[in-house]
Amino acid sequence: MEFFRIRKDIPFMKYALVLNAVSFITFALAVFFLLTRGLHLSVEFTGGTVMEVAYQQTADIGKVRDKVASLGYSDVVVQNFGTSRDVMIRLPVQKGVTSAQQSEQVLGALQAENPDVTLRRTEFVGPQVGEELVHGGLMALAMVVLGIVIYLAFRFEWKFGVAAVIANLHDVVIILGFFAFFQWEFSLAVLAGVLAVLGYSVNESVVIFDRIREAFRKFRKLSTHEVIDHAITSTMSRTIITHASTEAMVLSMFFFGGPSLHYFALALTIGILFGIYSSVFVAAAIAMWLGVKREDLVKAPVRKEGDPNDPNSGAVV
Repeated sequence: MEFFRIRKDIPFMKYALVLNAVSFITFALAVFFLLTRGLHLSVEFTGGTVMEVAYQQTADIGKVRDKVASLGYSDVVVQNFGTSRDVMIRLPVQKGVTSAQQSEQVLGALQAENPDVTLRRTEFVGPQVGEELVHGGLMALAMVVLGIVIYLAFRFEWKFGVAAVIANLHDVVIILGFFAFFQWEFSLAVLAGVLAVLGYSVNESVVIFDRIREAFRKFRKLSTHEVIDHAITSTMSRTIITHASTEAMVLSMFFFGGPSLHYFALALTIGILFGIYSSVFVAAAIAMWLGVKREDLVKAPVRKEGDPNDPNSGAVV
């Protein structure tokens, strides 16, 4: 299905150097903000108090969140746990305030509004758990990167694997840079969004790489950059339809999913937009600069000795 058919190839690689310079500057700024400002980690990473409260009827998550926020907690996580009547509240660490004091303060505020609220459980999540989560997240990221390189090296060629990893890490670092610059809360949901962007971005790169291989087989007189331009142009209709529909779903979560999905959807939005950009102007351009050529992807047919169609076989016809 091709709603947006483009008949003339767009010279993407003509502007690859300029756009990759912009990309490098953006990447450098993201690294700078990560090093100087750091991520605003949520309670899952920093430790804090976890409470479970129960209501007699369906709990209004929005009212619960507003009530807890009125106590001075800006980075509080409030969500249903189990049933619609059970609510889990995660509170960040406060200096000079114990976990028991935090839970008593929050429970008192909730009971002042609704006396039927009961406390089911309260516990303190120490910073050791946060360190384990950070370590686990980095290990997951490293495994994803390694898997991408191995997969693309076997399916296409090692140059495509290197190009895809650089482009995907470019997307991840820029997402983290946005969160560091604006000091948005970085939670487990956001980490899941970042890992989802990795898979999403590599899928776009694989589609373009597959079309490049197909174009090398079909157009033997075109140069490498002309082949890449044709391959990217031929995928534009698919790119517009796929990413527009995906972004529509993500924006629905962003605007209507509530605070629990807000930063998750924001991470996906940034990742989708930069994923399109990196697949075209970063991954494809790096593969071109690494010297990918037709011989890397299209193997010459092996001729048997004595083949009468082989001029070098020495066969007598």
